[in-house]
Amino acid sequence: MPAVKAFRVLVATDGSTAARAALTTAVRFPWPSGARGFAVVAKETGVEFSPAVLVAALDHAADLTALRAQRSLATRWPDGQARVIEAEPVEAILREAKAVRADVIVLGWRGHGAVRRLLSGSVSRGVARRAPCSVLVVRRARRECRRVVIGLDASAHAARALELLTALTRPDGGHVTLLRAIDTMPVPAQALAPSGTRASVATEVARINDTRRAAAHKDLTRAAKVLEAAGWDVDQVVTEGAPLHDLLAVVAKTHADLVVVGARSATGLRHLLLGSVAEGAMNASPVPVLIVR
Repeated sequence: MPAVKAFRVLVATDGSTAARAALTTAVRFPWPSGARGFAVVAKETGVEFSPAVLVAALDHAADLTALRAQRSLATRWPDGQARVIEAEPVEAILREAKAVRADVIVLGWRGHGAVRRLLSGSVSRGVARRAPCSVLVVRRARRECRRVVIGLDASAHAARALELLTALTRPDGGHVTLLRAIDTMPVPAQALAPSGTRASVATEVARINDTRRAAAHKDLTRAAKVLEAAGWDVDQVVTEGAPLHDLLAVVAKTHADLVVVGARSATGLRHLLLGSVAEGAMNASPVPVLIVR
């Protein structure tokens, strides 16, 4: 029987405050049992013929950042390795993710380290959009992850998000809030239609909306059983508002430590690399966002 591949975590760092938050969160996160940790530092001068003193300074900063990252990894993964790659930040991160066969990339939001602005919003967004694996975006460090909100729809990425969540090592008191935001139909304006027609249309719209609500509750109940079997306590919430607004509202209400979303929604255009809810959550969530592929 072939050996099962260990879950692999790659942390991107530039030594900034945001990067340290990402490292802290990655080291304390309840990854699947047997997970392995790696780190990458991108070094890019941005100048074709840089003065030797600048090159030396950048080399030293990159090596020092990698050493510190490796020491942080070692608190959980004694064999954790940190590598310096000379490339544009997004390319360096994606290249190393492929090299280590990462299941998830962890990075901060808006870092300004000495090596380069590796974790600027544009870089974090670029990685999230192009990564072949899941991405965990961290604004502030989280030392525990007990309260999780997961946005679910009918997409394959949402199903994968549920699968990943069940694979995590459930923390003591682990609690998940399942959220499904449904799109209900308004009754169309029919000012000139006969009263009987207006009543029939209103009845049909109500029937469609009731069907959608029932389907949402059924889907969440099915997902809840999967998570409960994995030991999580579960709540279910069905809303009828804007998905991103409702997701962030539930995150605030539950004092969540983590929000989990699929990379694309069931209604997302196929050519988009990141859905609007995932993008919006990454931009606005006060807690780490796990974008699952």
